Parts: sequence; structure tokens; C-alpha cells
Amino acid sequence: MARPVHHKTSNAFVFFGATGDLARKMIFPSLYQMVKHGNLTVPIIGVAHSDWGLDDLKKRAHDAVSASGDGIDDQGAMDTLLGLLRYVDGDYNEDSTFEQLREALGDTTHATHYLAIPPTLFGTVVGGLKKQGLNENARVVVEKPFGRDLTSALELDAVISDAFPEDSVFRIDHFLGKEEIMNLLYFRFANAMFEPLWNRDHIASVQITVAEDFGVQGRGSFYESAGALRDVIENHLFQIVALLAMDAPPYQGYGAVQSAKVDVFKAMRKLTRDDIVRGQFVGYRDEPGVAPDSDVETYAAVRLWIDSWRWAGVPFYLRTGKGLARTAGEVVVEFKHPPQSLFDDALDTLQRGNYVRFRLSPVSEIAISARVKTPGEEFVGEPEELVLHTESPEERSPYERLLTDAMNGDGALFTREESVEAAWEVVDDILTDRPKCIPYEQGSWGPLQADALIAEHTHWHNPQALHGHE
Repeated sequence: MARPVHHKTSNAFVFFGATGDLARKMIFPSLYQMVKHGNLTVPIIGVAHSDWGLDDLKKRAHDAVSASGDGIDDQGAMDTLLGLLRYVDGDYNEDSTFEQLREALGDTTHATHYLAIPPTLFGTVVGGLKKQGLNENARVVVEKPFGRDLTSALELDAVISDAFPEDSVFRIDHFLGKEEIMNLLYFRFANAMFEPLWNRDHIASVQITVAEDFGVQGRGSFYESAGALRDVIENHLFQIVALLAMDAPPYQGYGAVQSAKVDVFKAMRKLTRDDIVRGQFVGYRDEPGVAPDSDVETYAAVRLWIDSWRWAGVPFYLRTGKGLARTAGEVVVEFKHPPQSLFDDALDTLQRGNYVRFRLSPVSEIAISARVKTPGEEFVGEPEELVLHTESPEERSPYERLLTDAMNGDGALFTREESVEAAWEVVDDILTDRPKCIPYEQGSWGPLQADALIAEHTHWHNPQALHGHE
């Protein structure tokens, strides 16, 4: 077992898969921003098996940054990035590749190795790093998916933990680096007025929607191996649930936050086939790479229970899908109706109670709903929202934030092994014992059967279109 890494900034950044799509779309633009903001001044070593040279890699970096965001708006930063680049070309199965990497690293003592490669190659690369001693005092960043079920997750963790201690492993999920997701945690614990109400005595239900108005966009082969349950609910939405449901950490520090999240995953009740509605948009089977009789879900709605003191009896409803009415992400925490009221309309259970709403995308906002009396003599009111817009033009991209944190050894926004395994355990049974997909029309909100899943407690809060973001 490797020795635990010291918490200091890495003095080299190595990324495997340097010539791939992830590097082009996400990594190079993020590295450019890190250089631009003064957060990256160490050698950057790309590793791939593409018969490339350093000049090819520099061209790819230049083209990738040019095509992203605002393009190259700081030529000095771009020149610095290109000057930091190194390249090692070789087969991951060959010792010589890792010998070249060791030479390129020189006297580096604590590198960060980013595996921007398919999980099937993790074992090969980690084994190569260990054989050359490149795992010592180093960190490894692992790109999701973290397995495709509990068994594969355990196997993957065994491979990684053979070379790196847990506090040196950074499982990257770009979703957790989004400003809107971080704001969930901050809003909960920085505002004392909500904590007394944030429990089963006052909250009736919680629902989370992550919807996309487009299909699989030519990625049918990938989606056939994933599906909505694996691709979004088990990781992204479960992470949001953990931030919403966790108890207050007993001390400051990312370790305390991670432990509190693990407790939530362990308290989640295992899902059964009665807790899920699976859907598939009409036309999915016509996509390239999709089986003509495919039963892979492009939509999933789940009813989740957390058997803890704080949340016993409160349903969490999660849904995600492609080809839905609009692209939006939203969390709605709905409070119980008053037990007794002076005013009849405030007791109408057909109307939604007070709630806190977090809009995650396409724009960021936090809203609190309250009933307000309408003008006139009658005691009749309507629900109104107090809305805080939290968008900022200065926001860092998720990958920039996460890669910077990994280089600095800050694991707050990453996922621990224990969390990964506990989350897979919740869904493991329904990966095989599950109802068949129900067809739904593109442009809808999914199968109508999902309404029945939630009807006992509430109804779906469909994210409304925002001006300029339809």
C-alpha cells in the first residue's frame, strides 16, 4: 500500500488520454483557465497512444481553447500553457511508456495523475504507475463512471486502492463542481433560520428534476451501456440528495462533509421495482448503435426513502430524462400545510404548500414561496415567490474548480469509495429486477405512470420556462 500523500500542491499534472475528446472539450480549456488565474505553473504531461508528438499536442490544446467559451482572450496565458506542455506517446501495456513518463517527471515528488480514459484501462495504467513507483506521494483523479454496479465498483476500488491510499484518490464528477450544487450546501448551513425546519416534522416531500429537451445526440452506443438510472440518478441526483439530507458536520473540513454524506447513503432504503418508473422516448430505437428491441431507459423516476431520524417518512422523488419538454434542473423542498388555519384557502391540500426551490439550470436561482393575501375584503391569498438570482459572470467552470482542488489536495467536492459503494447498493437490485420501459413522446414530461408514483404525497413541479431561456 502506498503511503498517504501530504496535503500540499502537486508539482506536476499528468493526464492520460491526452488526445481524446474529454481532453479537447473539457481539460485543455480548464487548464488554460487555471493558468490564466494563476493556479497552474507546473509541468503538464499528456500521455496517449496516438503516434503524436509534442507539436501535435500543442496544436490540439490551441484549437481546443480557441473553440471553447470566450476563446483565447489572454495570449500570454495561452503561451504559458503551451510552454508547460510535455508529451509521452506509448502503449499503456508497455513498461517503456511509464519509463518515459518517469523521465519526463524528472525530480517531481508529488504529481497528480488524471485518468481521462475508459474504466477498462484504469487497472493497466494504475499498475504501470505503481511498477515505476510513480504512485508514491502522488494523487490520482478518476473520471466517472465509478463502475456500473456494486460488483464492478468494488473491483475498481480494489485496483485503485492497491496503489493509492483513499485520501490520494479523487473521483471526479463535474456535476459536484457546479456553483449551483455547491450553493445547496452553503444555503443549508449558512442560514440558521432553515435548520429547525429541515426535517420530517416540517417537510412533506423533496423532488429533484434534471431534464433535457434533446435525445442521445448520436451517442446511442454509449447510452445502451448506461441508461438514465446509471448515468444520472445513481450518481448526480444521489449526490444532490446527500447535500440536502445530510446532518450538520461536527467540524469544518472536507472529511466531515464526506462522512456526513456517507451516512445519508447508508440510510437510503434499497430501491425495489415498485419504486421506479422507466421510460424510453419514441424514436430512441431508431438511433445508430441502439438495439431494435432495446429496453434501456432514457427516462427514470424514482421514489426514495431515507431511514434516518431526520427523514423517516419523507419521500424523495427523483426524475431525469431525455427528449423532455425543456432542459432544466430543479430541486423543490415542499413543506407541510399548517395543521390548523384561520383561513380556508391555506388548508387546501390540492394546492402546493410553502416550498424552497433551487433552480440549477439553465440559470441559477433560489426561491422561497409564501402565501400572500390578495387585495380586497376577503381573506384569500395566492402563492408568491421571493427569488434570489445567483448567477455570476465570474463563475469558474466545474472542471477548472475540481482540477484545481485535486492539485491542492482538497477533496470536499469529490466522492469517497465508501459513498460510491453505498450508493450502488441502493440501486443494485433494480438494475436487473425492474419494470419494462414505457414509451413516451418527445417534448412531454415522460410517462404518465410517473404521476402515479408521486400522487400519494404531491405532484411533479415541472420547471417553468424562464425569459430568454426557453
